[in-house]
Amino acid sequence: MHFLVPGDPLARTGGYAYDRRIVAGLRALGHAVQVHALDASFPHPDDAALEAARRVLNALPSDAIVVIDGLALGAMPEVVATEAARLRLIALVHHPLAAETGLDESRRRALFASEQAALAQVRKVIVTSPPTAAALERYGVARERVEIIEPGTDHPAAGTASVSAPAPAVAAPPVALLCIATVVPRKGHLLLLEALAGLPETSWRLDCIGSLDRDPGHAVAVARRIEQLGISARVVMHGECDEATLDRAWPAAEVFVLPTLYEGYGMAVAEALARGLPIISTRTGGIAAMVGDDAGRIVEPGDAAALGAALGAVIRDPELRAKMAGAARLRATALPQWSAAVRAWAAVLAAVGAEA
Repeated sequence: MHFLVPGDPLARTGGYAYDRRIVAGLRALGHAVQVHALDASFPHPDDAALEAARRVLNALPSDAIVVIDGLALGAMPEVVATEAARLRLIALVHHPLAAETGLDESRRRALFASEQAALAQVRKVIVTSPPTAAALERYGVARERVEIIEPGTDHPAAGTASVSAPAPAVAAPPVALLCIATVVPRKGHLLLLEALAGLPETSWRLDCIGSLDRDPGHAVAVARRIEQLGISARVVMHGECDEATLDRAWPAAEVFVLPTLYEGYGMAVAEALARGLPIISTRTGGIAAMVGDDAGRIVEPGDAAALGAALGAVIRDPELRAKMAGAARLRATALPQWSAAVRAWAAVLAAVGAEA
């Protein structure tokens, strides 16, 4: 199998983490998987990036099974069309390109048409959540061509019949909030800052972990807004962090917040549940189904007032946080495991490989 991803395959985002875990799991099962890094300019490639992608595909042996991450596939329909008859192509769509925040209407329409044309060329489409599968109906993708394979978690709290870990001790103020998300408009950092600044309480601090380099202009706008709101002493933008730093950040947090405007699944939320953290997030992707009514508060995307109210309630009430933490640990037991996701992938590869 050949796996094509744009940019650095080691990038620390949920989508890239999903790709890495699936590749590693398939290799552990004995599959030969080769990863090909395409140009980082996708999903907005220039002519050189498209030509380089064309060369990668053209060099693959006929009948090879080729998975193309949707960040690249949706932006190169003409390249895909030239190889669709020769290769066994599979699309991996974390979320449609046209659903990205901040696009003008012309660019949104162009991305929709481009991705629709590309998806028509592949044999299977793998998505990471039921909402994404539903979204692809607008693209004319027949439901029988779509496989839903949700991300997994291998944290000890998840996938077990019971969780014996004690409830976390109620910490003294300030309440430690954690947000893990790349700093781009879709993740809602500006909304979160507005919501927090509107709270009368000062008993909170916020640690934001996620790349500041994907949209440098937006990262500057976030930093500027922190200064304007006068909350610099309570907000730390850490940028992208290594695994060791993340491992220290999780147990230091009391509440996980993700004010995302659109999400394909919500891997960071799943990880936070597996860590036993109360969740404040939005009704998009698989988030509401994961969190339910007891492990956190779910608000509509873009609703700063509702986000502020949810944050205020959790910040003020340590008993509520403790109840939510207990519910989060219980909900973690129902989260899918990476081993199941890998087996589902292997089944799709076997079916595509068996096709005439």
